[in-house]
Amino acid sequence: MLGSSLPSTLFTFDSGTQSRLSPDLESNSSNSISFNAKRLFPAKNLAFTKWRTHSAARTPETVLTEEDMKKWEACRQVFSRFEFTKEEEDKILGKAFGLVHSPYWGEEREVAVPEQEDINAIFDYLTGLGLSDDDLIKILKKFPEVVGCSLENELKTNIQILEKQWSIKGKSLKNLLLRNPKVLGYIIDCKGDCKALCTRCWVRF
Repeated sequence: MLGSSLPSTLFTFDSGTQSRLSPDLESNSSNSISFNAKRLFPAKNLAFTKWRTHSAARTPETVLTEEDMKKWEACRQVFSRFEFTKEEEDKILGKAFGLVHSPYWGEEREVAVPEQEDINAIFDYLTGLGLSDDDLIKILKKFPEVVGCSLENELKTNIQILEKQWSIKGKSLKNLLLRNPKVLGYIIDCKGDCKALCTRCWVRF
């Protein structure tokens, strides 16, 4: 979830004739960014689209080829079962893969193009834990970055920790994930010796 200190952001597309998109901040306290899906990836056939993100925190640049845009659209299709709007799908993917600044990642998340197979695998795994589509919607709203986490190294590892070290299983596990889905992305336990990875640390559990 975006914090109140979210820097202003401007997306610039270099496609021969330059067009600019300034995402609007929702009036709610969540301060999340909304996209215009049609303007995010123009319909005309471009050899490439260069996307720069200008913010106070960092200024990454990535080049989205036509193949990249096809992958993005394929990932949107994965979310069709949840009936999110296109703007919500873009917001989830953007936060999860570094295209939109998210305090959850800090400065470590590199911009990446999502893979449909990886997102499907994450949803299949979470469904296997007893989570329904309605449950997944709640998780995605609280923790959209989950689809950008590693299934093997983070989700599965953290579920094993919860089950084996904390004896949290079944319904209790499901309730925990609905209450605090960010536990799925924890990568460190500083044990009080802060490593400046607070949003991803077990000390918050």
